[in-house]
Amino acid sequence: MQNYNRRHFIKTIGAASLAGVLPGNLMSNPKGKIIWGNLLHLSFNMWEDWDAPGKEMRSYRPFLRFDEKLWNDLLNKMAQNRLNMVVIDLGDGVQYKSHPEIAVKNAWSTGKLKDELNKIRNLGLEPIPKLNFASSHDAWLGEYSRCLSTEKYYKVCADLIAEVIDLFDSPRFFHLGMDEEDTKNQKYYKYLTVRQYDLWWHDFLFLANEVQKGGVRPWIWSDYFWHYPDRFIKKMPKNVVQSNWYYGTKFDKESKAVQAYKLLNKQGYDQIPTASNHSYDENFSLTVDYCRKQIDAKHLYGFLQTPWRPTIEEYRQHHMEAIEQVGASVAALKKGID
Repeated sequence: MQNYNRRHFIKTIGAASLAGVLPGNLMSNPKGKIIWGNLLHLSFNMWEDWDAPGKEMRSYRPFLRFDEKLWNDLLNKMAQNRLNMVVIDLGDGVQYKSHPEIAVKNAWSTGKLKDELNKIRNLGLEPIPKLNFASSHDAWLGEYSRCLSTEKYYKVCADLIAEVIDLFDSPRFFHLGMDEEDTKNQKYYKYLTVRQYDLWWHDFLFLANEVQKGGVRPWIWSDYFWHYPDRFIKKMPKNVVQSNWYYGTKFDKESKAVQAYKLLNKQGYDQIPTASNHSYDENFSLTVDYCRKQIDAKHLYGFLQTPWRPTIEEYRQHHMEAIEQVGASVAALKKGID
């Protein structure tokens, strides 16, 4: 069995070694190809037993919360609105051959996933996998979510990453999540776990390295930067794609989240700014307008919409509106260019 010893790994890998793994064509975005992406959830098991009134949607479920008709309608809607990427949060919604014990009831077979990926590509959409390994959002890992930073944990994570890369036929990116790993975002959890300092960096770099072994670029949420900017700049490899996010409307107020777009650009990180209609419908267009002014074109790969709702009929309108908001920005930008 491969040895995932933490002490050995942290001595042998770091930002410099990660930067040299990827082929040159993956270190840039195809010229003129702006990413217009949308996040869809196969699995919505991101939160550990959420025990707060009014947050029932976030509670773990031992079965797949997913409506296939809505899924198909959303994919077609994305194609119609000229989106070109769908990020799929897989979680425990797949019967992985390496670890079938993770799958919830009614999870997709790997064959079903492959068929859906082919359908997505035929619609002109680029499918990108997402597995969130942050301790704040890894309920989908089942028992392994309580084995963080152990030999067993590293083995399972490596197995899943390798299998997903194979299932997606070596995608351009692999989203690792890694957001909100702190006590504040886990205050309602029955089981709280936080990795700090070198341990967080060790585990993140381990995951990023496993992704890059498959010739794929790691992609993460960037909120770690808000709290520890100096440490982030020192340790974060430049080939990790950054998705900073801000879901409000006060871009003129320049909060830490808003400032991060400019600061990450100044440091030379490639970015896919992330918006959401979670609270405000105008957030996507505001994000596009602001970031096009603040991020150099060579580092601005595109934009990602995140509805943050399970793919079930109850939230059909919310999902449809999220896609329409992206479509409106695509049309507005095309009109401006024409």
